[in-house]
Amino acid sequence: MATTDRQATTLALAHALSAAERGLAVIPLSRTKLPALRSPHRDDPAPSRCHGECGRFGHGVHDATTDPARVRALFAAAPRAIGYGIACGLPPHHLIGVDLDTKGDTDSTAALRELALRHLFTIPPTVVVLTPSGGRHLWLTGPPDVVVPNSAGRLAPGIDIRGAGGYLVGPGSRTRHGVYAAAPGTAHLVPAACPPALLRLLVPPPRAHRHVPATTGAHGRGLVQFVLAAHEGQRNTRLFWAACRAYEDGIGAALVDSLAAAARETGLTEREARATIASAARMTGHHP
Repeated sequence: MATTDRQATTLALAHALSAAERGLAVIPLSRTKLPALRSPHRDDPAPSRCHGECGRFGHGVHDATTDPARVRALFAAAPRAIGYGIACGLPPHHLIGVDLDTKGDTDSTAALRELALRHLFTIPPTVVVLTPSGGRHLWLTGPPDVVVPNSAGRLAPGIDIRGAGGYLVGPGSRTRHGVYAAAPGTAHLVPAACPPALLRLLVPPPRAHRHVPATTGAHGRGLVQFVLAAHEGQRNTRLFWAACRAYEDGIGAALVDSLAAAARETGLTEREARATIASAARMTGHHP
């Protein structure tokens, strides 16, 4: 590894430790902004649902920690990491990232300003991180009992949200496109509370309760609710898991339509949902 890369890794570790001291859980990132550690389950024959319970590194944002010793261990296991990610949605800050992108002709700053005028909120002084592409990340905090999902362009074109299960590239990180840096005058700030009117826009409305056949009982209703609670990036995994449990418990056939309907409400198409349920049926030795 070139000396400059070693220096970049050392610098990234220093920034990550500083963030951890502020209560921000961190993970090492590669120059592509992806987690620097590969999954220990990548060669498993079946998809893994492990979020770090196995005790090994390589579970992405689930590895995030504020423990200095563990941060050092993560970076020691990822010697090519030249950046770090900050996990969102975790205590004590319950961080929410508002990513204002600059791709194409999109003016995300103007879009956020229009939303603020329409819904009567202002963004308070907070940490702002400048991206190599000219975009900005605004750091906000949410209430501990509110789960803000990740989204891309749902709020407005060019505005992505990093919430529970997501992460922000930390200031001081290097990527193949350049360096992330705190905007002048904001590095010393603590993340500000998300305005209530904006928070309401970030949290999806409650989903309508789906009828579940009485023959499936409370367990069937629980599996449907498990699917309904899926956020972006979890939808297929949750549906597959729930369908497997349903078939293993002998209620798969009775629950197919309810699981498919729940999956559609999370954003999957009918075809995607039915294909995932069929895969679960085959996996558990049943005919779709």
